[in-house]
Amino acid sequence: MDWLPLIGSAVLSGLVAVLVTLAIERFGGVVGGLLGTLPTTIVPAALGIGWANNGQGPVFVAAMAAVPVGMLIDAGFLWMWRALPPRLPAWSLRARLAMMIAVSLAGWTALAIPTMGALHRLADPLTGLWIGALALGINALAGALASRQRRPAPKGSRPVGPIVLVARGLLAGLAVGLATGVAQTGDGVLAGVLSVFPAIFLTTMVGLWLAQGEAVPAGAVGPMMLGSTSVGGFALTVTFTAPVLGIGAGATVAWVVAVLACTLPAYAWLRATQLTPR
Repeated sequence: MDWLPLIGSAVLSGLVAVLVTLAIERFGGVVGGLLGTLPTTIVPAALGIGWANNGQGPVFVAAMAAVPVGMLIDAGFLWMWRALPPRLPAWSLRARLAMMIAVSLAGWTALAIPTMGALHRLADPLTGLWIGALALGINALAGALASRQRRPAPKGSRPVGPIVLVARGLLAGLAVGLATGVAQTGDGVLAGVLSVFPAIFLTTMVGLWLAQGEAVPAGAVGPMMLGSTSVGGFALTVTFTAPVLGIGAGATVAWVVAVLACTLPAYAWLRATQLTPR
């Protein structure tokens, strides 16, 4: 196993991941939620997975095609953090949080396992790309619908603790490191889904719930669902740019395309639905 891309992508992802909680805390759930879903940890994941073959080959394509599907599952994970808290028992804050963590992760797993099984049965990488594009479209629609009404999303009043920030970086780095290692075994689908395991979303929800209460993370759900389309957009784009430009330049171009095609329209939608004074 080539340890350099594995360790490099894991460390870079961990460092980048810490900034997302700080963005939501600083700018509030709407703008911060959108900033936090820019293509960040997926970039070192793509670099790590594409390291050996310069962003070419069936494993790389299968991994990147699986990313938008994984992000659609992540959107369902996020939605649970808005829909379920009002239905939880009137327990203490930490008891309710523990239940939310258990239920949301169980829900993500229940969706991810059969989805990966279905993707593994695809013989044609091109079919995987079409399925990824469909998942990206569904994710965009779900995010737009989840953000069509204004919800409380205030700026944080207390900083997220260093323990949560460290846990965030470690979990994100572990997920991307595992994805890079799995890709070296030839399982592109599993690598792609692992690369977008909701470590960032989970630690965001937990950290903000503990530090700010339930309003900030619940208000960030819709913008994060909508903004996360940029991750899937990056993954699909890099399958075309990397073989032509190389993995480094290809990832750079794909990042710019994802921001222009996904993040900016998402911001325009949020301005119209949530940021415009009423």
